[in-house]
Amino acid sequence: MIERYARPKMQAIWDAKRKYEIWLEVELASCAAFERAGQVPRGTAARIGKKAKIDVKQIDKIEKVTKHDVIAFLESLVKSVGPEHRFLHMGLTSSDIVDTSLAVQMTEALDLIIDDLDGLIAVLKKQALKYKETVMVGRSHGIHGEPISFGFKLAIWYAEACRHRERLTHVRQDIAVGKLSGAMGTFAHQGPEVEEYVCAKLGLVPDPVSSQIVQRDRHAAYATALALLAASIEKFATEIRHLQRTEVLEAEEYFAVGQKGSSAMPHKRNPIASENLCGLARVVRGNSLGAMENVALWHERDISHSSVERVIIPDSTILIDYMLARFTDVMKNLVVYPDKMKRNLNLTGGLVYSQRLLLLLIAKGAQRKESYEVVQRNAMASWKGAGGLQELASRDPFIAKHLTAKEIKSCFDPKYYLRHLDQIFRRVFGPSARQPARGKKQ
Repeated sequence: MIERYARPKMQAIWDAKRKYEIWLEVELASCAAFERAGQVPRGTAARIGKKAKIDVKQIDKIEKVTKHDVIAFLESLVKSVGPEHRFLHMGLTSSDIVDTSLAVQMTEALDLIIDDLDGLIAVLKKQALKYKETVMVGRSHGIHGEPISFGFKLAIWYAEACRHRERLTHVRQDIAVGKLSGAMGTFAHQGPEVEEYVCAKLGLVPDPVSSQIVQRDRHAAYATALALLAASIEKFATEIRHLQRTEVLEAEEYFAVGQKGSSAMPHKRNPIASENLCGLARVVRGNSLGAMENVALWHERDISHSSVERVIIPDSTILIDYMLARFTDVMKNLVVYPDKMKRNLNLTGGLVYSQRLLLLLIAKGAQRKESYEVVQRNAMASWKGAGGLQELASRDPFIAKHLTAKEIKSCFDPKYYLRHLDQIFRRVFGPSARQPARGKKQ
């Protein structure tokens, strides 16, 4: 069940009672707008607000008969509100209440997610700076490439997380819209000023034009932004899973006292958090497809989107909230093994320095094709156990003809590959770096 992943603040946003409380806020604000227009006696909204009682069980009982949640909600208020109940829901349709309230919930959920993301961004920055000079081998296709640093890898993650924050900030603006434009969206039974008043009260902006509903491209963008964030968390977690493999073991998740990795094998220390996160990313990604399919509705609307959204929007926000918190904890407590990184870097006997050797030969006047073939021949010989690449290169007549022993040795210095790290880190973290926007409510 998704509920097992729900943290208290996020769970509270999607609680049924909270939903009905927002519905009541919308109804009361609408009533107050009609008061301002002189169509409802002054003080009505305030009196209704004091008397109205939300009873979730009663609403559920009524809905079993009405088969309509908004009608059930309104009927549940009759007894506590009394005769002034007639001033609720004037000129409105159910989606006016549901979509406007959903926008409030979605913005509240996104605010929590952005706070979570800020926490992860801070941890990634701290760890990137800590491991800036920690040399390791970079890999492509899973194969050793050239030296990088672990901090460099984390700087890439930091920049990616910052881009997600920018996306979520824009998505928040897109979703923070309300509509009280009536059954077909034409304000047939009340003017736009009611919508403007209610939205202002709720911290939303009016949807410039709506049908019976707020158009679902907004919700699809929201779900897609969450899916993209989940995809990046999956990417980061997949890397940690690889680094924790026994044969690699350059980093691993913290293993707590008393923790067990296997019911059968006492020695096991598994990357369970990262594996869990990779799995949950699939759920969030799948939910985004449902949101995409909700965009195409019949005419001014049908109801096929409603059942989907009742599942995917709470579930995706709950999961992302959990995923960010859990991955932040993984990164905060990540165990890093610099010595193992160094050993793995040297595992192939200097093969990772082949490009540096090739380029220096070319710089000294050798032709590229011939140089490539010579370096590759020595690299393949080293791969088969004939010796380290530096040793083989020093004995090769073609290489010795163009390079001195000192120049050959210089090709095998990992510091050469990190000489621009300061400039890269200034781009990412310095004053001129593109920092994540801090404003939430625009």
